[in-house]
Amino acid sequence: MSVCFTSPIYGLKQAGRQWNKKIHNVLESMGFKRLESDHSLYIYSKDGVRIIMPIWVDDITLTSDSQSSIDNVIKQLSSHFKLRDLGSTSYLLGMEITRNRSQHSISLSQRQYIIDILDRFGMGDCKPVVTPMEPGLQLSKDMEATTEEEIAEMRSIPYLNAVGALMYLATNTRPDISYAVGVLARFNSNPGMAHWKAIKHLFCYLQGTKDKKLVYRPDNSKELFTSYADADHGGDKNSGKSTGGYLIKYASGAVSWSSKLQPLVALSTTEAEYIAAVEAGKEMIWMRQLLTEFGIQVKDASILRMDNQSAISVSKNPEHHGRMKHLDLRYYWLRDQVTLGVIIPLFVPSEEMPADLLTKSLCRVKVEKFRKMMGIEP
Repeated sequence: MSVCFTSPIYGLKQAGRQWNKKIHNVLESMGFKRLESDHSLYIYSKDGVRIIMPIWVDDITLTSDSQSSIDNVIKQLSSHFKLRDLGSTSYLLGMEITRNRSQHSISLSQRQYIIDILDRFGMGDCKPVVTPMEPGLQLSKDMEATTEEEIAEMRSIPYLNAVGALMYLATNTRPDISYAVGVLARFNSNPGMAHWKAIKHLFCYLQGTKDKKLVYRPDNSKELFTSYADADHGGDKNSGKSTGGYLIKYASGAVSWSSKLQPLVALSTTEAEYIAAVEAGKEMIWMRQLLTEFGIQVKDASILRMDNQSAISVSKNPEHHGRMKHLDLRYYWLRDQVTLGVIIPLFVPSEEMPADLLTKSLCRVKVEKFRKMMGIEP
C-alpha cells in the first residue's frame, strides 16, 4: 500500500528538517518506532500486528499482513496530513513492483526507465549485445580527450548525464551493470570517445535485457541472507588500485551490493580480497542489526563466501597477520568478528562467485550465470 503526502514542506534544508521532525513526532505518537539501522524506516509492533513503513520524502509505503491495521494507520495519518491513497504499490521511485502470489514472489523492474533513457540518448533503436562491457576491456586515462578538437567534440556529448542516468539504475535494480557504471564514472571529468563508446555498449546491453527483473522468492537456503565478496587485484591501470565488490542476497534476490575502487593500493591478491571481505562484513553486520529490529531472531553466524583461501586464512588465524601488518588497524576488525563467531568465512570456487561480475568485465557465459545468481531473471 502506498500513500503520498499532498503538501509536504521540504526543499530548503531547514524546511526539510521541520518536515522530518513533524512526521517523526506523529509516527511516534501512533506507536511507531524509528529503526536505528535506517532512519527512513519505521516499524509498529503490538499485539501480534507488525507494520513496516519506509518513507522517502513525501512517499510512504506500508507493509503488513493485516489490511485493517494499514487502513487504521492511514486514517490516523489523515487527521494530521493531507494524503493521497495510491492503493496497492505498483510503482515506487521509478520501479515497477509486481507480485506472483502463487509463487510467493515479488519482482522489481525498471523497464520503462531503461526505455526512456535509451530514447533520451538516441539509442532507442540500438542492437542488443550480451555483456555490460566488452570482455577484458580496460579503460584508462590514456583514452581521455587531449587535443582541442577532441575536447570540443566531447563537450557536445552528454557523457555526465548518461553516467548519472545509468548510476540510478545500477544502484536500484541492476547490480549486473554496477561494475561497468563505476568504471565509466571514473572518467567524468574528462572522458574520451573510447569511454563514450563503452557507454553506448552498455546501452546496447540494456536494450537486450530491459525486460529483466530482480526477483525475490523463497529459496532452500537455511541462512537469513547470503553474502559474497570478491576483488580484482590491481585492476585500475592508472592508480594500481583494486576493484572490490560484495553482494548480499535475501532469499533469491540481491538486496545490497557494491562495486568500487579500494581506498589503498593492495600489495597482493590476498590483501585485495581481504579488504573486500572487510567491506562485505560491515554490510553483513548492518543486515543483522536491521533484521533484528524487524523482529527476526538472528542467532547463527553469518557466512561470508570468498574465493581466496589465503584471505580466509588471514581472517581466521592471527599468526598469518604478519604478512599484512602494514594495513590500517581498522582492517583487523574482520578478524575480531570471525573470532567472536559472528562471521564465518567460507571458500567457494570462482565459478560460483557472483560478486565476480562486480569487479571486472566478463564473457557472456559468466555474465548470464552470475546475473541469474543475483536474482535477475526474465
